[in-house]
Amino acid sequence: MTAADEWLMVESLDLEAQGVAHNAEGKVVFIEGALPGEVVQVTVQRRKNNWEQASAVAWRRESSQRVRPLCPHFGTCGGCKMQHLHVAAQVATKQRALEDALWHLGKVKAERWLRPIEGPAWGYRYRARLSVRFVAKKGKVLVGFHERKSSYVADMERCEVLPPHLSALLMPLRDLVAHMDQRDRLPQIEVAVGDMVTALVLRHLEPLSPGDLERLRAFARDHGVQWWLQPKGPDSVHVLDEGGAELAYSLPEFGVVMPFKPTDFTQVNHQINGVLVSRALRLLEAQPGDRVIDWFCGLGNFTLPIARGVREVLGVEGSEALVQRSRENARRNGLAERTSFEARNLFELAAGDLVAYGVADKWLVDPPREGAFALAKALAELHADAALAPGWTPPRRIVYVSCNPATLARDAGLLVHQAGYRCMAAGAVNMFPHTAHVESLAVFERSDIR
Repeated sequence: MTAADEWLMVESLDLEAQGVAHNAEGKVVFIEGALPGEVVQVTVQRRKNNWEQASAVAWRRESSQRVRPLCPHFGTCGGCKMQHLHVAAQVATKQRALEDALWHLGKVKAERWLRPIEGPAWGYRYRARLSVRFVAKKGKVLVGFHERKSSYVADMERCEVLPPHLSALLMPLRDLVAHMDQRDRLPQIEVAVGDMVTALVLRHLEPLSPGDLERLRAFARDHGVQWWLQPKGPDSVHVLDEGGAELAYSLPEFGVVMPFKPTDFTQVNHQINGVLVSRALRLLEAQPGDRVIDWFCGLGNFTLPIARGVREVLGVEGSEALVQRSRENARRNGLAERTSFEARNLFELAAGDLVAYGVADKWLVDPPREGAFALAKALAELHADAALAPGWTPPRRIVYVSCNPATLARDAGLLVHQAGYRCMAAGAVNMFPHTAHVESLAVFERSDIR
């Protein structure tokens, strides 16, 4: 047990934005609210054989990187974990987390560290899933993120990471739901902001009454939003009233416009996404005569910009609906002749499948949190036994965009130690300021292939 008068020196920050210290017994203590370099007194909430979970209750020394959180709900709302840490220090922490993961999990060191990609620290979150709760005992509706480590919805009046116009809708949305007939059967409002449209997706467990539909239409007129309804699963999402403006985002550097449905996967941070696409393509070093494969291509966020400068791009994605939307987006942007798309389960790829997709000069890989283990494993198998694929050559360069440093490190270990690649460069991407989420990218190259 940590003594009440024991002061702990915080040594580092973990991926959950908790301070890490050791007590007098040498046991690791994870401290909510503490920053590296601080000396704190703690209250222990949870004890295990090898570690303890605690909260800081007093400070003998504060970090020079500690700042006053901008949001009054910080500490209660579970949406942000790092508002008390200067944003530059947040980025440095994420870069360090990437370096540590690559080395400790994959035994890989990048030959060059890229400057982290940064952008606006506030008002950046163009996608969000807001929970809705009618609290009968209090006679009011809550709309927002969950409380930290809780299933309760935080009592939020504003949100500093949402764009200002979305933050300003939180209280009007409360009032709207409070006056709806189905107010206790509306669990969620998903938000998606495009260049010209703010879409709100209302999840409803029962059919909406004519009165509720009219209330939604009046809200849309008053606040300039577009309502979509979701009576069942994601495939049931449909716009309330046809004929409105199109929900889309653009990548002006590449002359690409990307229409999407509000429940499609798109990057949360539009500004960072534009910079990320630009840097990824520079690192890919694709040439006009190249054939490129974009694995986990989604809507074509990387595929279509790549297609502007190469002979051919194949986009492969697990969702048939997203593949269909990718094809439509390619036609919309005049890139259908340079692109092709295929739907398949990318978590079950084998070595023979890679060979069947043909030779590609470069790969762009952008998997979900689970990573791209099957791809990396198949490359390793083909490297170990060239007889499996006579005449086939692996890509000379791979740019891997990751949203999970642990699975990136695992896959990097396979690529470097078993598939013949070098990790040429890596760097963090601060896609989600004030959260512990670490986005990154890494570049792998086979110098023996020309």
